[in-house]
Amino acid sequence: MLGRVSSFLQRYGIPTFHRCQLHDSLFNVHPSISEALAENKPVVALESTIITHGMPYPQNLSTAQEVEAIVRAHGATPATVGVLEGRVHVGLTQEQLHFLSCSDASLKVSRRDLPYAISKGLSGGTTVSGTMIAAHRAKIPVFVTGGIGGVHRDGEISMDISADLTELGRMPIAVVSAGVKSILDIGRTLEFLETQGVCVATFGKSKDFPAFFSPQSGFTAPYHVADAEEAAALIESMLSLGLQSGLLVAVPIPEEYAAAGQQIEEAIQTAVAEASAKGVRGRDVTPFILQRVNELTQGKSLQANMALIRNNAKVGSQIACALSEQQRRKRSVASPRLKEQKTRVHPEAVVIGGINVDFIAKGKTQKLLFGQTNPGSVCQSFGGVGRNIADCLSRLGERPLFISAVGADSHGDAVLSYCKHMNTSGVAKIREQRTATYCAVITESGELSLGLGDMDIHQRIMAQYVSEFEKQLSSARLVCLDGNIPVSTIDYVCSLAMEHAIPVWYEPTDADKACKPFLSHSWKALTYTSPNLAELRTMNQTLGLPTPAELPGDPQEVLRCAAALSRPLLEHLQCVVVTLGPTGVLVCGEHEDGTVCLRPGKRRRQGKLCALHYPAMALNPGDIVNVSGAGDSLAAGLMAGILQGGNTDDSVRLGLMAAQLSLASPHPIAPSLSAGMVNLEEVRTQDWPRPTLWWIEEMDQ
Repeated sequence: MLGRVSSFLQRYGIPTFHRCQLHDSLFNVHPSISEALAENKPVVALESTIITHGMPYPQNLSTAQEVEAIVRAHGATPATVGVLEGRVHVGLTQEQLHFLSCSDASLKVSRRDLPYAISKGLSGGTTVSGTMIAAHRAKIPVFVTGGIGGVHRDGEISMDISADLTELGRMPIAVVSAGVKSILDIGRTLEFLETQGVCVATFGKSKDFPAFFSPQSGFTAPYHVADAEEAAALIESMLSLGLQSGLLVAVPIPEEYAAAGQQIEEAIQTAVAEASAKGVRGRDVTPFILQRVNELTQGKSLQANMALIRNNAKVGSQIACALSEQQRRKRSVASPRLKEQKTRVHPEAVVIGGINVDFIAKGKTQKLLFGQTNPGSVCQSFGGVGRNIADCLSRLGERPLFISAVGADSHGDAVLSYCKHMNTSGVAKIREQRTATYCAVITESGELSLGLGDMDIHQRIMAQYVSEFEKQLSSARLVCLDGNIPVSTIDYVCSLAMEHAIPVWYEPTDADKACKPFLSHSWKALTYTSPNLAELRTMNQTLGLPTPAELPGDPQEVLRCAAALSRPLLEHLQCVVVTLGPTGVLVCGEHEDGTVCLRPGKRRRQGKLCALHYPAMALNPGDIVNVSGAGDSLAAGLMAGILQGGNTDDSVRLGLMAAQLSLASPHPIAPSLSAGMVNLEEVRTQDWPRPTLWWIEEMDQ
């Protein structure tokens, strides 16, 4: 395989590089964690400052081991996070746990400390904020700790506010803790969390917010969840919304240890006063107070501390398991074929294309005036043609492998977090590259007025990288390429498709990129393509065929032009799907029993060709929010219909239903789209207008 790939790369003059260049080497995820996440099993992230700074040796080691054992006993996989010799590790071996527990030179690693620890090759325990960063990078949604940091007493003067709070405001992680440490200003901490947009809920029947050693702090949480199932549903809602803020689940200390709470609180007051008198400041305050409180209570505070940590581990594991089960049921409802898909070694579909962070600026007037400020609104969403298609396929019950590239930056982190429901194992993270961004300015009716894109990273989706997934490509039932990827990558995939008889769908992206497969014989390996009229004209022009100087505006002339421009491509392609916006869709291909044959297979060179016109679904102009993902939704719906064995009418209508939801959503692919809502059974229950047979022609015998 490598020899054939190398010769292909040399033929097209593509420089070779090692895969390690595309992946961040600063984060190491233990194989057991990677395997659990890949199989959608529950995983619980755990911090390590309890090992390095929370307790003396060997109590720290035995506590860490006990907490991991509790997580396993309740059906989840523990993922203790730590920094070892300049690398962040998600999941520690027993030897690594022992190393951290015995080290006298360990750092306390928060967000601010990560760059220094890594640059110097140091080791340390991760705080709540440091652990959240690693958990988010590893795509672990549930994190258990003892108590989070907060606003310190007199924080309005000292401005001593824990980084844990700001991290909760920017990381979509559910943190399970015993509230905030009782040495802090709990009221101001709750106010700060509200400002950061963090959803706070107590665990149990009461909204009384716990104060670490006490089940009541005198403050009330805005919400509460009765059990693990309710907590999991809350987390799933947060993740589904794509919010970039976290969730705090506050678990009260077990009642049998709460009785000592008053004695501990009195000791805390004494310790706080001593810290102030001795001039203890900053990060030294918390360990000083905890140590002094332990002395004043003759070890009762440490016993209570360990009890609440064990309880949090139990509750957090139950929540992680409930979340995993809810997500499993959701996937099962979305795809009746899930069990069959899980047993497959390789995905049925592979999508190779662009992934973008989109900024959509929508005017409040139909006509936008350039050179001045127009009234409107701006929102962020996640797009890219390849990403949109893979997203839509995933929501329609498929599990495509998505191959793409993002930068090692905040945009890349955000879009991968949003795409957790997809198989993004083929997305490379490239250092010193920016994640693609796109800014669209649209009118009040949703029509594009101006678009600006920073898409240079798409050129890094090179054949050398894509060839690493040759086994998946060679066994796929369908491969989709978008026009963002390099010509050489398209040529490589098409040559592989010819060798293994793989159906290939080409989504041209825009008129300028529509030509890419047609610059060589690669286009003859395509099975399907889904251009609009301008893109279809470019394809014909690239082949040196006559095309109209101007595209028609009259709907009847549009259909006539689309059929004429599709005809030459059908010498080799099985089907051309021409997207015509409000006019609908023209499906062109081989005629079979009054319709177009969409089934991939050996292409015959005789019989009849035809074109069927499907009108667009009716939408009020006011219901159209944006049009950026409608074509991608249509194409993905058609692909899903083909993969699920639907006939031509059902597959096209599946695509039309997905496109309708996309038009009414601010996101390119509607988050509400699911296989439970849009499926072949639902399509067949609706009363659809019959497509019009627009053109039919005998092929040469």
